[in-house]
Amino acid sequence: MNTINPQAQELNEIIEATNPYVLNMLSEKGKNIFFPKKGILAQSADAKGKEINATIGIALEEDGSPLSLDCISKLISLDKNNAFPYAPSYGRPDIRKTWKKMIYEKNPGLGSICISDPVVTNALTHGLSICGYLFGNDGDNIHISDLYWGNYRLIFNNGYGINFVTYSTFSGEGLDIDAFRKALLEGEPTKRIVSLNFPNNPTGYTPTESEMQQMTSILIESAEAGNNIVALIDDAYFGLVYEDGIAKESIFTYLANAHQRILAVKIDGATKEDYVWGFRVGFLTFAVKNGTPLLYSALEAKTAGAIRGNISNSSNLSQSLLNSAFCSDDYVSQKKEKFNTLQNRYEVIKRILETHPEYKEAFSPLPFNSGYFMCLTAKNADAEAVRQKLLEEFSTGIIVANDVLRIAFSSTPTNLLEKLFNNIYLAIKSIQN
Repeated sequence: MNTINPQAQELNEIIEATNPYVLNMLSEKGKNIFFPKKGILAQSADAKGKEINATIGIALEEDGSPLSLDCISKLISLDKNNAFPYAPSYGRPDIRKTWKKMIYEKNPGLGSICISDPVVTNALTHGLSICGYLFGNDGDNIHISDLYWGNYRLIFNNGYGINFVTYSTFSGEGLDIDAFRKALLEGEPTKRIVSLNFPNNPTGYTPTESEMQQMTSILIESAEAGNNIVALIDDAYFGLVYEDGIAKESIFTYLANAHQRILAVKIDGATKEDYVWGFRVGFLTFAVKNGTPLLYSALEAKTAGAIRGNISNSSNLSQSLLNSAFCSDDYVSQKKEKFNTLQNRYEVIKRILETHPEYKEAFSPLPFNSGYFMCLTAKNADAEAVRQKLLEEFSTGIIVANDVLRIAFSSTPTNLLEKLFNNIYLAIKSIQN
């Protein structure tokens, strides 16, 4: 690694002075990255508001508005300045302010705990990758339940050389808390990157309030033992909880002020929460016990620097559209309407499983209570063979991952759910026989 840039060193000194544990959590790349205060961006900022500003690498009309093609601009009702120019690497200030306000509203348990301003990413995959950049060295470990989104491996292992250390997800009808405790406490104290994804993809499970409290206690116990914990909280499906007694707030709320050795990193966004999958707008938000605006500004600068050196910035058009929607009088009611669609499908699946005891001969559902998905384990039948049978003979597609059958009820019309589960039953029985 080359000699560290003075701007990166300045950020490191701010972090170390506020919380040296957080500095030790950063990867070598994380320690070396910074958002440039000098150079092109700084010189463009100096020229802002001047009569002649020949600094910005965009094209303008003679009247100073963004130069654009009419065949594109006529499709957009927003002001051209909110659609065509670059957004800042940190993200648009308005949507960052709005999303932070929404985090507190959705997680009232945060109270007045100080958290960072969210930094805009190109949705959650990019946000997770930026976390790998900031916190993962080649050869580091990430503790993760054995039922996880397949793209994690591409992001963390193939992308950054981070090794997976898995533990069992379930024990009976709930989380395997003992396995989680063992993963967080065994071995000598070190940096521990932990993946926490609820509602979980692929299983559609969110911890009960009791389980969430137990997990929090274990993480604090691990921190007390001397581990520096980077808790990567993948909240892609946040808010989609369909049962009472299930934790309604993110585990970020529980960890935001839990311990000085626990850095909670909330990775969330509009993709699944607001049904805008192709808009690609996500957020990274940091919290640690006794965190200060100065500490968070340093982490935000490193995050923005990593984004600047990777994709430069996220879509200005998407951010503007979403911020306008978030401020709309109809946003809450329309979001509730779409939530009800998913909850109804969830409840239909529960009824199907309850009213078809014969299905127990073919498969067992894994615990599920939230999100977009639920999973089945086939009995006496290879999962991939079941998938192929469904494709070839039943015109039905599902996903096989970790030897379980993942059902996306989010994308299955309600009137086809009965047929879907009957097809799975018949396919498995034909293979069993």
